[in-house]
Amino acid sequence: MDEKITYNESIEKLRAIVASIERGELDIDELSEKVKEASRLIKECKEKLTKADEEVKKILEELQ
Repeated sequence: MDEKITYNESIEKLRAIVASIERGELDIDELSEKVKEASRLIKECKEKLTKADEEVKKILEELQ
């Protein structure tokens, strides 16, 4: 998946994955793939949050 999705879209995908796991809807092969996808989404969200935090800090520093 090389497409760029927004932070909110990533969070919604993560919620859907968690819900399907909690409902026991996935067989072991699907579970493995969903866990990999969730891991990738979490990494992307973390990177976006870190970048946003750095940008906000930079802006605040420039205001002082």
